[in-house]
Amino acid sequence: MKQMHPSLKPLMVSSLVVAAFVIADLSAWAQTLTTTTTTSTTFLSLKPKPTTATDQMVQEACQRQKARTAKALQTGVLETFGSEEPFVFDPKAPRC
Repeated sequence: MKQMHPSLKPLMVSSLVVAAFVIADLSAWAQTLTTTTTTSTTFLSLKPKPTTATDQMVQEACQRQKARTAKALQTGVLETFGSEEPFVFDPKAPRC
């Protein structure tokens, strides 16, 4: 086995020690973030999720669908996921 240069040995040892401290610090940091996230998630889950749609939500969905259909008929290209154009909801428009 080859002998290392005497000045490289302390450099390698110090690098390994620093790496060990960094890994330990990152592990502790990740545990701290998990605890914080769990606390905030618990706080947010106290509010029940809505299970029904309001009339306004239904009207908006109807208007969006009509706008998509009109654009598809105009251009001849069907909508793909993520390609939706900006949409402005008009609550005063007649119901669908």
